[in-house]
Amino acid sequence: MSELPVPVGRSWTTGIVREIDRPNDQFVRIRLEVADRTPHRPGQHYVVRLRAPDDYTAQRSYSIASDPDDPLVEIMVEVLPRGEVSPFLHEVAEVGDEFELRGPIGRWFVWNDDEPSICIGGGSGVVPFVSMMRYAKRTGIDPRLRVITSAQTRERLPYADELEAYGALIALTRENHHDRVAAHIYPDEVKALAYGAKRAYVCGSVGFVSFAGRILADAGIGESMVRVEQFGPSA
Repeated sequence: MSELPVPVGRSWTTGIVREIDRPNDQFVRIRLEVADRTPHRPGQHYVVRLRAPDDYTAQRSYSIASDPDDPLVEIMVEVLPRGEVSPFLHEVAEVGDEFELRGPIGRWFVWNDDEPSICIGGGSGVVPFVSMMRYAKRTGIDPRLRVITSAQTRERLPYADELEAYGALIALTRENHHDRVAAHIYPDEVKALAYGAKRAYVCGSVGFVSFAGRILADAGIGESMVRVEQFGPSA
């Protein structure tokens, strides 16, 4: 896979909702059948555009969670209280709905799978790493991809069961997780998993990205080795 060029879908197309579930009041998981689909690579995203009857549009970018081999494109959307797109997807969208889509998009954040890498995701920032994990596990190269995740509680961590099954380090800050006491990610935890890594990927809020950058630097991962995607104010 690493020898292939990074595909980019530049034109708008449509996606039909084939599966949808709402694990809690914070997230909605949507699986789409995309017309004229361009195959994606782990780390890329789609833009979802909603169009009102008066032709007013709103659009947001969402990371892809699905394995490139999956016939459907999967996204996990975190509901933002004052958002224009996420509340609609969580409260109104249903199987059979058709959305305007553009993607896959992104070259910078694509995982170069022949490089041992470490990923650090905060909250919904774990979604692109789920795509990387699924691809790595299917192709038998999962030892090359180490994943660290952080969230306030397990309920606020999408794909928690899958992350745990993969062997990801899960750091919860407001509740204990097994024998790990509630706390932010410890620098020593990162050092152990960063050993031998040639690339680091970080995804989360602006504040989380800054924090992750500091602990990666302490673990010997230089700034030039880190690729970042951040969201929220000032992103």
